[in-house]
Amino acid sequence: MSEGAEPAAATSERPIAAQPGPGRIQRPPRATGRIRTLVAMLGPAFVAAVAYIDPGNFATNVASGARFGYALCWVVVLANLMAMLVQWLSAKLGVVTGHNLPELCRTHLGRRWSAALWAQAEVVAMATDLAEFVGAAIALNLLFHVPLLAAGTITAVVAFGILALEQRGYRKFELAIIALLFIVLLGFAYDFFRIGPSARGMAGGLVPSLPGHGAVVLAVGIIGATVMPHVVYLHSALTQRRVPCADDAAKRRVLRFQRIDVVVAMTVAGLINLSMLFIAAALFNTTGHTGIDSIAAAHAGLARLVGGGAALAFVLALLASGLSSSSVGTYAGQIVMQGFIRRRIPVYLRRAITMAPSLIVLGIGTAPTATLVVSQVVLSFGIPFALVPLVVLTRRADLMGPFVNRGLTTAVASLVTAVVVGLNVMLLYTTFAG
Repeated sequence: MSEGAEPAAATSERPIAAQPGPGRIQRPPRATGRIRTLVAMLGPAFVAAVAYIDPGNFATNVASGARFGYALCWVVVLANLMAMLVQWLSAKLGVVTGHNLPELCRTHLGRRWSAALWAQAEVVAMATDLAEFVGAAIALNLLFHVPLLAAGTITAVVAFGILALEQRGYRKFELAIIALLFIVLLGFAYDFFRIGPSARGMAGGLVPSLPGHGAVVLAVGIIGATVMPHVVYLHSALTQRRVPCADDAAKRRVLRFQRIDVVVAMTVAGLINLSMLFIAAALFNTTGHTGIDSIAAAHAGLARLVGGGAALAFVLALLASGLSSSSVGTYAGQIVMQGFIRRRIPVYLRRAITMAPSLIVLGIGTAPTATLVVSQVVLSFGIPFALVPLVVLTRRADLMGPFVNRGLTTAVASLVTAVVVGLNVMLLYTTFAG
């Protein structure tokens, strides 16, 4: 991955930056105290990483492992590497330019295009909330037998509480999200070591193969739904002006820390996704339960075949995933509105607006699995509107200066964009054709 760059000239408008709580700006990293500085700098990529382990991933990974065993492990690894590159470019854009992706789109594409991009981003935000609210509601229902509508309301209240932390300082919000992320990690680590997947099977799954047409569809689902557009926008906002950089040397130091942040956070997300697939392969595929394709069925199977502890770890991980990704989605929505149309509304009002469709869906009793599928379809429409501008902007020397993408980086990023967009088109076709 290449370094990032300094804008050649100031933008024509003064953007409305993401205005986090007190304590936003950190001191520049110094040569001494590297470990302490690294810990302080970690955070933005972890916030973005929760989108890669949201409830939609639970259903896809479990279905893949149950039906095809370890065969699609390589797809999860490939998807994670692609996501790592995308999130790095977003983080770099924020550090180098001091602006986030929606702000830069408005500056370089104009108001009319920005308004259109904002409109589609709001629809994507609602679809994001749909998946995350449904996932958290399912978890509460499985844990306490709470009706889904009541569970969705509880999820909203908790999400409000998490968002309130951001008003007290961005670091408190980041730490809360990181804590929830590690609850997910611990839940799957427990189930992984409790079940003990085959080392040979895991290694064999890293060799690319597609055992049948059904595997192609699931592989498309894994890769096509990997990149979440809202965190592509958000990551650049989390890194812009996070640390004051007086010159290119300071930016290079910050970028080194941000690269580590991305690699560590996305590796954690990748391990969680692999664990989901490994557990399903070892528990369901090898015992003939290949038809398990929903979160509720996976929970029931864990309870029946392994025990209550494994089922509890699974559902607690699901709850933490839903709560964290829901809060991050709302935060991202605020960044999108500020950047594209230079408007800001109270975050709690935004939360109420974007969660309304989710509560309606839960209230009318729509099947949870079908709801997750619909949300992923809507998310597919938003992918190109985030990835294409990201690649175009990070390859511009007039914007990125000495930190512009190298030719190889641009080529790989363009290939990743083409693959992700193409697979999302294929995902849409298979969804509606089926």
